[in-house]
Amino acid sequence: MKKILMTCASVGVALSMLAACGSDTSSQSEEVSTGGNEAVTHAMVFKNTGNPYGEKMMEGFEEAIQEVGGDVILRSPDQPTAEGQIQIIEQLITQQVDSITIAGNDEDALQPVLKKAMDQGIKVLSVDSAVNAGSRMVHVNQANPESIGRTLIEATADMIDFEGEIAVLSATSQAANQNIWIEYMQKELEDPIYENIELVKIAYGDDLRDKSTSETEALLLQYPDLKAIISPTTVGIAAAGKVLTDKGLSGEIALTGLGLPSEMATYIENGVTPAMFLWNPIDVGYAAGMTAHALAEEEILGEVGDSYEAGKLGEKEITEDGEGTEVLIGDPFRFDVNNIEEWKEVY
Repeated sequence: MKKILMTCASVGVALSMLAACGSDTSSQSEEVSTGGNEAVTHAMVFKNTGNPYGEKMMEGFEEAIQEVGGDVILRSPDQPTAEGQIQIIEQLITQQVDSITIAGNDEDALQPVLKKAMDQGIKVLSVDSAVNAGSRMVHVNQANPESIGRTLIEATADMIDFEGEIAVLSATSQAANQNIWIEYMQKELEDPIYENIELVKIAYGDDLRDKSTSETEALLLQYPDLKAIISPTTVGIAAAGKVLTDKGLSGEIALTGLGLPSEMATYIENGVTPAMFLWNPIDVGYAAGMTAHALAEEEILGEVGDSYEAGKLGEKEITEDGEGTEVLIGDPFRFDVNNIEEWKEVY
């Protein structure tokens, strides 16, 4: 995985954060035309505006579509709700885009509007946070969910010497990716080697900085003997890192999860976060863009065994994901004091 990330690092350094555009108070909109009036139009809808991880994914998506000569529409609701995404998708259907890539805020609630899009010939895929199999043709998955869940528990156990109370600070309670990672965390905790570790609470910060901060503070008040917090969301882990730093709890409560190196460098360097994990969100967005292009060109149908060229990421193959189909990008990568200096300038 390190080799994969290093390959894309030089590209990631050169990319800059997408700026929020448009005066619409309900959503973010950025449209980039690259192929003229006859170009294929690909839309990506992320969970909410102001999310650094989502902005990096959009960078990768835009890069891929520009490479293949398509037009790009990037949209996100202000709040991470299904209702906000439904409104945007209805607009995209009216615009007659060729593909919609969605990071779902709710696994099931988006099905009617996404099915409507597919019935009108629009290619629909999900990325990062999956929608159910009836709502999309394929899911672009950043890493194996079981590997993510088990890795986070293994790392946490090492940090607290396999003993003590731990809590999870998640995004929204409806986020499919968060829920399956937590499910695998709980399964890993069933192993007898973790018998002295207790998961006392799963809190939800809704991928909002302020709410994630208040939820972290509530965990500290409710569980004075808490030994670790796992936050599998870039917004949540950064908020928790600031709270623990401000309260001088480095070395007392360990923090780990999934974070952006650029945001988490301070908390890794000051000891609040001994280690954390992630993949390159630029690559995830890029893979989604290449997959959307392959679907729109009917190079693939989203079926098991389909394969296609995903630009700089090489050939990708579609596999079964339990309910539908997916494309896997790679395994989570560990960031700690030994490599954070290298990666904090990348993304």
